[in-house]
Amino acid sequence: MDFTFNEEQTLIQDQVDQFIQKEYDWETRQSLSNSELGFGDNNWQKFAELGWLGISTSEDSGGFGGSAIESMLIMEAFGKGLVVEPFLETIIMSGGLIDEHGSDQQKSSILEPAIAGELHLALAYAEPQSRFNLSDVVTEAKIDGDNYILNGYKSVVMNGPSANKIIVSARTSGSQLDEGGITLFIIDANSEGLNKTNYKTVDGRRASDLTIENISVSKDDIIGHVDEGFGLLDSSIDRAILAISAEAVGAMEVLYKTTVEYTKTREQFGTSIGKFQVLQHRMVDMFMEYEQCKSLLYMATMKHEEGSSDAKKAISGLKYQVGKAGKFIGQQAVQLHGGMGVTDELNVGHYFKRLTTVGTIFGNTDFHLKRYTSL
Repeated sequence: MDFTFNEEQTLIQDQVDQFIQKEYDWETRQSLSNSELGFGDNNWQKFAELGWLGISTSEDSGGFGGSAIESMLIMEAFGKGLVVEPFLETIIMSGGLIDEHGSDQQKSSILEPAIAGELHLALAYAEPQSRFNLSDVVTEAKIDGDNYILNGYKSVVMNGPSANKIIVSARTSGSQLDEGGITLFIIDANSEGLNKTNYKTVDGRRASDLTIENISVSKDDIIGHVDEGFGLLDSSIDRAILAISAEAVGAMEVLYKTTVEYTKTREQFGTSIGKFQVLQHRMVDMFMEYEQCKSLLYMATMKHEEGSSDAKKAISGLKYQVGKAGKFIGQQAVQLHGGMGVTDELNVGHYFKRLTTVGTIFGNTDFHLKRYTSL
């Protein structure tokens, strides 16, 4: 398995890294996170102009025909800057679904404007009782002539406040836990009967809880086929796990490097604490956990890209390690910085919050360890 990036991929990596270093410093990030929108619309337009929003979308859908590798490189760089723009939600999760399974009309009217930076998307799949089970769907869709009537509740819809279009999983047949009988619908964010409760998450992002009451959706707004949405949703979440794990790897790199530099300047007993062997061991352990995650990320991404039979197992193994390592590296970084490590003024605590959130999104360590052993 060749982990060497080609020339184009290296250029993308360098381009995004330079953007983070020169135009996305910590103060800028915090001001964007605390703004009413929760991210920078100017940055989003720049992402579109640079081609980042369409880089992994197929050429048939108006993109540049890249792969999960390009998405990984972008997300890893975004993790270094704790980028708050909704690349994961709009492009990886929702855009990926439409790219692979959407109709020509859906691609032209939704995906192409999203790639151009004109539309924001969200994927509403989670419900209060479902936890990490994608097939636990109570929201229902009943046929009504040429349309479907949707009723239900969706929780923690990432990028829900800014989304123009929302992809909703609903049950069209079967019982609550059946994998069959789930259908994916595209609804307009301004639909009558859609009520949003918007809020800021612990890691500085935006999310919504949705109440859906008698929303009429055309059959033309179904992604894929009726009753066959589970497999589509499952694949989308696997892509999202790869992307969010790449983001976590970028965040881990910043945390361990920041901690090493801090211990060189913080003095106790007349010398820098970085010279204490017990603390050096801690920082080496942080580095090793980061390197393990990075290696697993590359392997899982390559397996997914090649369509390997054990790709899902590799993805769960990656998510387990990211959850475990993120907790360890975050805790060590905070402890080695002391009390200032959890203040809002220092970025360390914010990186720890994001890594903690990443450890839970799309399944925590217990869930993915169980999934890994079952595959």
